[in-house]
Amino acid sequence: MPHFETHTIRRIGWLRAAVLGANDGLVSTASLVLGVAAAGASSTSIVIAGVAGLVAGAMAMAAGEYVSVSSQADTERADLDRERKELAANPVQEHREMTAIYVARGLDAELASNVATQLMAHDALGAHGRDELGISDIVTARPVQAALASAVTFSVGAALPLLVVLLVPISALMWAVSGSSILFLALLGSLAARVGGASVMTAAARVTVWGALAMAVTAGVGAFFGVPS
Repeated sequence: MPHFETHTIRRIGWLRAAVLGANDGLVSTASLVLGVAAAGASSTSIVIAGVAGLVAGAMAMAAGEYVSVSSQADTERADLDRERKELAANPVQEHREMTAIYVARGLDAELASNVATQLMAHDALGAHGRDELGISDIVTARPVQAALASAVTFSVGAALPLLVVLLVPISALMWAVSGSSILFLALLGSLAARVGGASVMTAAARVTVWGALAMAVTAGVGAFFGVPS
């Protein structure tokens, strides 16, 4: 009976966009809230700024991911089209290329040639896309998936500091938002690491340190340019 394994790299397409979206939503909205609060704004103004940041950020993340990943997909298609033409025009040379690839990976020349022959007979373009260009179903570009994942997770991340703003009095807002955001970032890093099979401590520390730095800098700017009461 065949043994099928599930590897975490299969999640890389949506995991990267999801982690990036949630992290950006949390850090940017918390930083925005802290910056506006440090400037001496009212609680209503802080909420409005946070909501505006959530909506604008989610749309920007979706658009940015879609455009970026679409560019990657266009490049992949162009390379595959070129490879398709080369296969039709000079299959012998393409067979040599595949053989050389397998020899470089450790097969002897005769076996490498046989492997190239059989794989090209089964799916020549797929074999060249995978082994020559590095394009596979696991890591292929999916613009719509990346855009939706980024927008949704950005909104979820941004909603966390906004929830704190709604629940905490303005006198305790700075400490509550910064403290809860650092906690949320640590949890986000840990969750992403577990899903991706990476080190929990390393991921949590990475997102927490950079998130705390972003919030501190933004709060400092808000306090510097704030209107004296």
